[in-house]
Amino acid sequence: MTATAGSGTRSRPGEPSASPRRRRPGLVLAGSGAALVLAVLAGVWVGALPLAPGAVVATLLDRLLGPLGIDVPGGLSGTQEAVLLELRLPRVLLAALVGGGLAVAGAAYQGVFRNPLADPYLLGAAAGAGLGATLVIAYSPVQSIGPVGIVPLAAFAGALLGVGCALVLGAVTGGSHGPTLLLAGIAVAAFLSAGQTLVQQRNTDDLREIYGWLLGQLGKAQWSDVLMVLPYLGIACGVLMLCGRALDVLAVGDDEASSLGVHPGRLRLLVIVAASLATASAVAVSGLIGFVGLVVPHIARRFVGGSNARLLPVSLLIGGAFLVLADIVARVVIAPAELPIGVVTAFVGAPFFAGLLWIGARHR
Repeated sequence: MTATAGSGTRSRPGEPSASPRRRRPGLVLAGSGAALVLAVLAGVWVGALPLAPGAVVATLLDRLLGPLGIDVPGGLSGTQEAVLLELRLPRVLLAALVGGGLAVAGAAYQGVFRNPLADPYLLGAAAGAGLGATLVIAYSPVQSIGPVGIVPLAAFAGALLGVGCALVLGAVTGGSHGPTLLLAGIAVAAFLSAGQTLVQQRNTDDLREIYGWLLGQLGKAQWSDVLMVLPYLGIACGVLMLCGRALDVLAVGDDEASSLGVHPGRLRLLVIVAASLATASAVAVSGLIGFVGLVVPHIARRFVGGSNARLLPVSLLIGGAFLVLADIVARVVIAPAELPIGVVTAFVGAPFFAGLLWIGARHR
């Protein structure tokens, strides 16, 4: 049984079956890492002010190697360097972190609920974050606490509150996983969304800013946002990576998993909490960016099969690359204006979601 769970050869409804071509996890992982690096470089190259690729690389290397006493010539000029280091680089890195966090959270939710259509906003994280951000935008007299914006803090707290309420409601109603917990998440999300709508209707002057946040935004990214989200995402993603093999064992069934030394209830709670922390961290600094956690795990599954031990790290890297590329499209498609990044991911994700439904219908 252990071999079956770890190999990832079992397929779920709506998922592609694994094939021998997908049995090169090291090569796929390296390729995913290379794709992320190329996407990041493209993200700092492309923009209203063109930056020479070679000069960008030279500037970055000079910054990295400068503390070691190594100077790299051929970098950018003063203005161009400021654009790179203060505007584009934090935005691109934040997009990579958010995309990776949402993707790995989506893969974890799909694994723990055994549902290929699960996504990171399943348990009320999006509704909680939306309510927290809306309340602050509408009523807060200050915009920041020190270098940290107050909207991200409120969104983070709201997302954790939404997931916490769903977990408590699920536990009270007798279900710590499965359909009961999903229904609890739906109920909590509906209640919090109603509260958000009430606040919006009473504060119509702030609707533009509220909707701008709800549609996803990375244009105001700063280094403080990167530093704020990094520890939370790092801890959450690290925990999920360590749970990958246990999730593979859990896929064979609770009774079999228990006989192999895995505690199903504890594992589910740990995975849900870690995935929710990653989701809350991501939406706190980016707003609500949909479909990343749904689409990316399915793309990764095409390369590595259904084994969570392989799927989670590949989803992390592909998710980062995916959102960086989506952000490039958002910046250039209607330049000099910007398209909300959530609109770009929805244009990609909605047809993909419809395709999953169609594939699932064919397998029934």
